[in-house]
Amino acid sequence: MGNTALIVEDEIFVALDLERILIDAGYNVVAIAADEAEALAAAPACRAAFVDVNLRDGATGPTIAERIARDYGVKVVFVTANPAQIADGVPALGYIRKPFSEEAIRAAAAWAIDGVAPATRDVVRLSAFG
Repeated sequence: MGNTALIVEDEIFVALDLERILIDAGYNVVAIAADEAEALAAAPACRAAFVDVNLRDGATGPTIAERIARDYGVKVVFVTANPAQIADGVPALGYIRKPFSEEAIRAAAAWAIDGVAPATRDVVRLSAFG
């Protein structure tokens, strides 16, 4: 799996911006998924996922995070304007609030994929997993 990432985002311009940042930082983006079915199909090939909460099929981001973390060991970082919608106990490292900075995305990728704890406050650790 190496340095592979999945982007789960239904707003194409946001997804493409995330993809550009990750590729420029040396990561391989396996897929961009806009809903639960696409995300679950791509997850087995990924080490980390950047997941929005509200997607094309509704507020399925937390469910996707739970399934891909449990079933495939994918490290999840939410990228969302709605962090209050992330329930306690969802297996994710943390979240980045939209609008995001390139620094925050690079830091989260280094954390999720390379195991380097983020030094920026833009990446918020979830209490159960930080």
